Parts: sequence; structure tokens; C-alpha cells
Amino acid sequence: MRKLSLALAVVSLGLAAPVGYADEQIGAVVTDEAEGVITVRAVNYQARTVTVQGEDGQIATMKVPPEAQNLDQVYAGSKFRVRYLQSVAVYINPKGGAPSANVGAAMELAPKGATPGGVITEVKQVEARVDAIDYNARTVVLTGPEGNSVTIKVDPRVERFNQVKVGDLVVVGYTQALAMKMIKE
Repeated sequence: MRKLSLALAVVSLGLAAPVGYADEQIGAVVTDEAEGVITVRAVNYQARTVTVQGEDGQIATMKVPPEAQNLDQVYAGSKFRVRYLQSVAVYINPKGGAPSANVGAAMELAPKGATPGGVITEVKQVEARVDAIDYNARTVVLTGPEGNSVTIKVDPRVERFNQVKVGDLVVVGYTQALAMKMIKE
């Protein structure tokens, strides 16, 4: 399975074709997904960890949540079909306000005795205030909810950059979902 990384796109604001969400907002949405099969290489039932290998040969160890009731059915050599989706939405809120952050998560797991699998979804939203802009250099200084500031370069594909003003909020919504189901052989 190929490694997905939209975080870099968010940091650089070098997103796909920007679109307007409303007359007063400037923004863009980018999604990516991957699907593949992973093979279990080792299971530590006591520590509730599973070491898996992807189709690309990469190995990772995952912590299995206590809510997962079917770990006892998983063994070295088990195969799981995995689907991963991530989406990033970025837009400018010209009304300003205080930076903030919100996180939500949901988990749906197979009931006891069913084929091991489930879906885990996490949604994050972060708002950062625009504290400085250099239109010629296409850079902005953003300050997050914890007071940390970062200077980022805005990709030339981002249209209407000249409409962004000091005091605007940059709102970044990040969603990732992972679905796994054991392949019964």
C-alpha cells in the first residue's frame, strides 16, 4: 500500500484547484485514498499489538484497542483488506476570531465472534489566525490556538490570495478513515 501524505499539502497550502465555498470564503479540498492487503507477521496478545507487512514490504506495529473483541482470531499469516481515506479542506474565514482546535473520533468494530475488522474515523479542525502577509513573496504567518506561529509559502495555484487579509482565520479540516476486514481463507 502506498504511503499517503496530504499533511505536506496543508502546510504548504499547495492544494489542488482551489474553489470558493461561499462569496466571502476562499478554499480548497483535497482527498486521497488507498486500498490494499496487509499480512500479519506477529501478534502479541498480552500487549495487544499486531505487526503487519504491506504489499510494498513496509512493516508496522499497531496497537489494538481494548474494544476489539476478536484479536484471538488473528494469527501470523492472516490477511486483511485495508482501505484508507484522507481528506483535507482549507478555507479562509475573513470574519476573524480566535484560533481553535477540535478533534472527534468514532470507531465501529466487529462484534464478538464475527470476522475481525472495523472502521476507525478521526476528524480534526484547526483554525489559525493570519498575522502577516507578504503578497509578493506569497507567504503568510499563521498563529495557532496554542500561540505557535509558522510562516508558510502559498502555492501559485491558490487563486484570490490577494483577498486574504491580516486577521482572517485559516480553517483546516482533516479527516482520515481506516477500514480493515480479515480475509477468510
